[in-house]
Parts: sequence; C-alpha cells; structure tokens
Amino acid sequence: MIRLENISIAYSSKTIIDRASVVFPQGSVTVLIGRNGAGKSTLLRSLTAVEAPKSGTIFIGGKDIFSLNYEQRAKLLSFVGTQRIRIANMLCRDVVATGRAPYTNWVGKLHSSDIEIVNNALEAVGMNSFAMRSIDTLSDGESQRIMIARALAQQTPTIMLDEPTAFLDIPTRFEICKLLSNLAHNQGKTIIFSTHDIDAALPIADYIAVLDNCKLSLHPASEAKEVISTLFSL
Repeated sequence: MIRLENISIAYSSKTIIDRASVVFPQGSVTVLIGRNGAGKSTLLRSLTAVEAPKSGTIFIGGKDIFSLNYEQRAKLLSFVGTQRIRIANMLCRDVVATGRAPYTNWVGKLHSSDIEIVNNALEAVGMNSFAMRSIDTLSDGESQRIMIARALAQQTPTIMLDEPTAFLDIPTRFEICKLLSNLAHNQGKTIIFSTHDIDAALPIADYIAVLDNCKLSLHPASEAKEVISTLFSL
C-alpha cells in the first residue's frame, strides 16, 4: 500500500501537486492520467524517491520512503521507465538478473535461489525462451516485457511504470496491460502506471488517479467515463 499525506510537489518553480492525500491499495492497478505537462512523470519520480516533495510524506508499506536507504527502498519498490536498454550482446537473462542487486553481495554474485527467481520472472512475462537473446535484438514490446521481468526479479510489493505502452503496436499495448493486471491480482502487487493509452489501460484498471490543476484524486475505475469526460472536456 502507498499512502500520500499532504503531499506538495513542484518541478522547478511550477507547483505540480498541492497538498494531496491519497491511498493506493495493495494488490490493485492504478492508472495515472492527466493532460500533457500536468506532471505525471514528476509525480512518479517523487513516488520512487528520485526527487523529494516540497512537503508531506510518502509511505510505502507503512514506512516513510525518504527515511530509508537505497537498499531498503529497492526492496519496497521497482520502477520501469520509458528508456529501452540497447546494450549490444547483453543477454536478456543478465538484464533481468540486475533486479537482484539489492539482495546480492558487493560483487553481485548470484546464488541458485537468485537464478531461480530470474527464471521465474522471465516465465511470468512469457519471455523464458528469450533468456539467451541479446537485449538489443528485441522489439519494443519484447524489450518492455524484459524490463517488467527485471522489476519482478527485484521482488518488490510495488511496481511503478512510466508510459509502459508508449511506442508499442495496438495488440502489444493490450498484452502489456493484461500482464500488469495479472501481476496485481495474482501476485498481490501494487501497480501504478502513467499513460495516455486510455483504451488499453482502463479495461484492466481498478482505480484511476487524475492529476489536474495541481490536484491529485483517486477514483474507482467504474467512474472512469465520467471523470475522463470532465478532465478532457472543452
């Protein structure tokens, strides 16, 4: 569970969120929407402790995220950004294995239990047959699945994603959204992702978080039609 208490967030001198208090329930999918420039990526950076809010507190699993060190944070949440890893000759298996970094020793040695977790993560996203493929040979959709597998290998209760369906074809967009839904509802993960791809995201959402005019609000997905109509009305 993620709880925001009286959070205010700014980007440069611009206020993005002004005194918001929201709870994102465990084992659910929340889709974060808003107009271009509303600050969705900035909010995700605060939720993942990349940038501190101006004021307020962010709790993950009952712990103030900014009171934790890097390793402790990395065991609570994982993040999938918009960048694709295109390192020549780096195997997909090794990309996913980097998700074990919070649990390995200083040289990053993987034990048999870590290898099993990596294999299970690849299988969960349907990419076990790609383990020995080089990451730079994959399509955007395949690469995105590998990055989600990396987040799974990190074994965190919370996964956040920034525009996970961007640059994907239509069938792959729906496949990725369905995968995220399965992770939340079958593995109890808290999934939060920003998107402009409302058609693919809303059918699998439990909640929608709306960022508009410095306000952050959370609504059941059943209210999505009304909320979106209000948000994007002319």
